[in-house]
Amino acid sequence: MSTTTAVSPELQLAWHDGALHLWALHRDDASVVHLVELIRTVDRVLGRHVSAAGTPSRIPVRLPDPTGTQPAPTLRIPLGSLADLAGGQRQAPTLTPTLQWFAAVTALAQSTVRATRLRPVLDVDGPIYVARWVPILEHSITAALDELHTLMPPACGIDDMAAFFVAVVDAMARRGLGELGWRPSPPLQARGTDYRAAQATFRALSSVGGSVLYRTDDLPALGDLARTFEAELDRAHGVPVVAPQLRLHLPIEADDPWVLTLELVDLDHPERWCAAADVIAHTPLALDIARQPQHLDRLRSRLETAAQMLGLHIDMLEPLALDHSTAVELSVEQVERFLTEAPGVLDELDVRLLGPEHLVRAKAAVHATATPKMDAPSSGRFSAGALVQWDATIDDTPIDDAQLERAAAAGNSLIHVNGRWVRLDAQQVKATLGRLHKQRKDHSELDVAGLMKLAAEAAAIEDGADAAVALRADGWIADLLAGLPDEQLEELREPDSFVGELRHYQRRGLSWMGFLARLGLGGCLADDMGLGKTATTLAHLATRPGPHLVVCPLSVVHNWYAEAARFTPQLQVAIHHGNERARGDTVAEQLVPSDIVVTTYGLLARDIDALGAVRWGTLVLDEAQNVKNHLTRAARAVRHIAADQKLALTGTPVENHLGELWSILDAVNPGLYGSATQFNDRYAKPIQRNGDPAATAALRTLTQPFILRRTKADKTLLPELPDKIEQVAWATLTKEQATMYQAVVDQLLADAQAESGMKRRGIVLAALTRLKQICNHPAHAAGDGSRLSGRSGKLARFDELIDDLLEVGEHALVFTQFREMGLLLQRHLGERLQMDAPFLHGGVSRTGRDAMVRRFQAGEGAPILLVSLKAGGTGLNLTTASQVIHYDRWWNPAVEDQATDRAWRLGQAHTVLVHKLVCEGTLEERISQLIDDKKQLANSVLGTGEQWLTELSTDALRSLVVLTPGSR
Repeated sequence: MSTTTAVSPELQLAWHDGALHLWALHRDDASVVHLVELIRTVDRVLGRHVSAAGTPSRIPVRLPDPTGTQPAPTLRIPLGSLADLAGGQRQAPTLTPTLQWFAAVTALAQSTVRATRLRPVLDVDGPIYVARWVPILEHSITAALDELHTLMPPACGIDDMAAFFVAVVDAMARRGLGELGWRPSPPLQARGTDYRAAQATFRALSSVGGSVLYRTDDLPALGDLARTFEAELDRAHGVPVVAPQLRLHLPIEADDPWVLTLELVDLDHPERWCAAADVIAHTPLALDIARQPQHLDRLRSRLETAAQMLGLHIDMLEPLALDHSTAVELSVEQVERFLTEAPGVLDELDVRLLGPEHLVRAKAAVHATATPKMDAPSSGRFSAGALVQWDATIDDTPIDDAQLERAAAAGNSLIHVNGRWVRLDAQQVKATLGRLHKQRKDHSELDVAGLMKLAAEAAAIEDGADAAVALRADGWIADLLAGLPDEQLEELREPDSFVGELRHYQRRGLSWMGFLARLGLGGCLADDMGLGKTATTLAHLATRPGPHLVVCPLSVVHNWYAEAARFTPQLQVAIHHGNERARGDTVAEQLVPSDIVVTTYGLLARDIDALGAVRWGTLVLDEAQNVKNHLTRAARAVRHIAADQKLALTGTPVENHLGELWSILDAVNPGLYGSATQFNDRYAKPIQRNGDPAATAALRTLTQPFILRRTKADKTLLPELPDKIEQVAWATLTKEQATMYQAVVDQLLADAQAESGMKRRGIVLAALTRLKQICNHPAHAAGDGSRLSGRSGKLARFDELIDDLLEVGEHALVFTQFREMGLLLQRHLGERLQMDAPFLHGGVSRTGRDAMVRRFQAGEGAPILLVSLKAGGTGLNLTTASQVIHYDRWWNPAVEDQATDRAWRLGQAHTVLVHKLVCEGTLEERISQLIDDKKQLANSVLGTGEQWLTELSTDALRSLVVLTPGSR
């Protein structure tokens, strides 16, 4: 009995009508296999999951010769199933030639995907957008495809090898992303149409069909994204990425036509461009843009598309589309209409319009040229004056009044003046003419106040406001308007009678004071503490006729007396203070023989009648922040003192808000800045609320000549002063602190929502104080004298800092704004380290204070000195300390800096490390950031107290005080 071994059908694969079809063939009789047996064969060779993904179909297949073609049942499978075929080849190496060939194509596609040699594209078919992955067809890939096409069995059915390979790469990329669980995360920040379009496109790139689901208002963004993808693919293939642009050429003669040419620009190298005529003629310019001759047709196609688009949307450009022109001639009237109507359309089409800058942006303005009056007196308030010549200009080029009048009367926007064309706004021309006539009538001569206000207006214009006025100046006026920058000041030597030698920067300060004095002007010397403002001022007073009045806090009265005795011993100094001071009707007569009279702000207000009766040579306001509130008695008294020059000395010209700057500067130059209300409306509100750049520039110009500020951080001033390194020492709340903190926040937000007015402000301020106390330590907030260790994250961080500095043998100052916290720290250091650390606060007597400072400076006793910020933040020299710890933050950075300067000053031999303790995720962190942001205000001289926080909305308050995740 004989047996016959059944031969398994041969599985075949073919490409037909854009789909893959599996079919099988009986090799013995060359007959096709019916559907059921086909499915069994697929399961055996490739796996059931392949047959499960297939759809029964029927196509004509090519059979071995001489049978030809005949219909055959098939399984239509998705392109992604080719990945299973590649895997099946590894498992069954005896695959039929068609399967082997498709497996080879798939392997090439997979390697292309793994090498990321592909890019996304967006295909547009009417309203349908399809996102696809497209390979970068480098030479190695195209060579491999050519070889595969040569080896392809006829039954495979591929006519366009490149198109098929693109489809396989797209399928492999989608399948790979799906298996990785990829989720689209487009690199866009905004949550608008751009973000939605990108997200929908990237989602489509990982889905099976590739269709982009979008909203109608996302269409412009999708179009932009499609162009971006296309450009990136071109770049990957070495194809030039170009865009159309239009260039407007000016006629040489007034009657010649205007010419508008179409051009292509290389987007990767914008300096490379060529005209449309170059592209048509294949000139070297066009070849340079194309990079390769084979790309010239691409430029031509891009040019034709642009011409059709421009002609469709702008009627004056129809010749570009209809006549295949490369340029269009326009009349003056057409150009005016084109420049009015076309720019908006061109923006939407993403086509640049190039032309002479003065034609596109020309502005008319009035220009002032200020020159010193020849007979201007050398002293007296604001008596130094200037002659001002007013002219009209177009882009800083003078224009004859008559020409401007004719343009205004005709209403023309394009004007041919002085041999060139300019484009102006007709209303602006009329406004400029009106302003020109008014300025000539009202301001042909100006005093210093008028000049500064004019300069402030010009500065605001330069920073972005509409053109109105520009200013040039000569002589001392130019120096004043330049802001009298420190580096450009002459170093004026101290007078012969001065005992000692000023530093180079002090000599420049002396020159600055003298310059202002010759103009009858005052100023604010705002150098950092420790830079010698007193010595500089005494040198200045020694050059001027007296008497001079120095007003200062009581704590520095003796310092002025001692410094005058040291530097200017020839000057007679009288102290107007105490029970033995001059009294009665003869006060003026008793004080006038003295060269310098020193008094306090309190006594100035009390004895204003007597002190105001004297005409002083110079009024010096030391620690001038004492007059930062113009409504106080002291500030009002200062304005009643008559003096040839008024000077303010302060390291902190602005502590809380810009109104304080006005108060100090108005005290030394009354009326220059307008009233407090005018200053607030014109400068303070726009700057503090909106960061208005024009108002900021105007205020900077108006104040710069009258504020001379140098900081110790400038190494050119004090090269011998060591560095200062500031850092935030982050702490984390303990669970106990976080619970207490959250309870206060919850109650605060409820109360703030329910209350208003002064009661609400009081609630907010009290809660903020309590939150800061909780951040310090629960025992500080409770005030119960309870256990300290292990309950505060900030105290634990403080301990780390103390241990580190003790280990290296350094001394430290520890500042706190709360006396209660200082006592707790003193107790803690005693309990933990058996250290008797002194605590300098407002309750310590003058004798006790001096003893503490003396012992600390001598290195006697504890290496830690606790200091109340208000009691010890000024007037102390504590250079033995090389580290400073701010245990809790005072929200005025100027006050913090002054406290730090107790250690960071001349006499310090070591780098000063400043640690600012901040509890992470609490209001301490957020207000710290807010204050850092506000430091740039008023040239980085702004600090702020807590009062402004009380006026925040409840929502803003919530974002300020709530605990962030991870801070509990």
